[in-house]
Amino acid sequence: MFIIGSVKCLLRFKSAVTFSALILAWPAVRPVSGVLRFQVCPSAQRSVLTVDVEPESEPQPPCGQQPTPPYPRLDDSAVVKSWSESEFGHDWRPPVCTGWTAAGFTTLVTTVARFRDASGEESLLRRIGAISELAGMRYWSTTRKRWRTLVVDAYALTGPEPGQHRKDFTPEEMKEGDVLYFEQVDNLSGKAVYRMRVLEASPYRIVIGVENVTTIRYFLMPILRPGEIQSIYFLDRESNDVWRYYSLVRTGRNASRLVAGNASSAVNRAAAFYRHFAGIPADQEPPAAP
Repeated sequence: MFIIGSVKCLLRFKSAVTFSALILAWPAVRPVSGVLRFQVCPSAQRSVLTVDVEPESEPQPPCGQQPTPPYPRLDDSAVVKSWSESEFGHDWRPPVCTGWTAAGFTTLVTTVARFRDASGEESLLRRIGAISELAGMRYWSTTRKRWRTLVVDAYALTGPEPGQHRKDFTPEEMKEGDVLYFEQVDNLSGKAVYRMRVLEASPYRIVIGVENVTTIRYFLMPILRPGEIQSIYFLDRESNDVWRYYSLVRTGRNASRLVAGNASSAVNRAAAFYRHFAGIPADQEPPAAP
């Protein structure tokens, strides 16, 4: 893969940005070994670099030990890595702290970053709950060679049934142990309902888990059965105005092979969600994978 660095580019959140954007990017590609860094502000580009990851490494969230991949420096770019079964076998077992019990995967992507935000955990939770702000998110299509809308529409729901729209979730509704539902309309797979669990919510740490509740289809063909796309997101406060971010997203081992394909597509979808999360306009950035 590729790394595009940036120098002294400060990640900042805008109030309309929603964290839950990241959790919905089902990666429609076959995972390949490698790491991608994408630029987080339009200035001060530097040359393409390569990051080495030990072949025996496995993804490790920040659960009582150092994460893999490690966090970049504050002013460095976010790191997106797409993992391959060849790196650690067909029967890979997820880290215990994810709560995932099934072994293996079809696609597996990690994103790690540091970002600046002095507004506190309540503001972050408000952004996470702002489901409606997903609508209109764009990404770079490697097939069409242009920017396209990734999320056509998105709504918070009153429960697991589709179509029961409500206002965005508030921080008061996002306490530890709460379970929430939302619906997203993807440009390729159409409508799907997701379950969002607030696993931890404190002034120093936020952990969110998400999985699909309804079957995800492509041209009416089922490609992801309920529970076959899972995401978990860790936000840890490092200082008063700096947070560490780690995400792990996988499609299950029994997912349709239509989910596998072009690595560049997964890279650009992941980049689009992260840029949305960081409040970076998509057209101010070069594509992560052109």
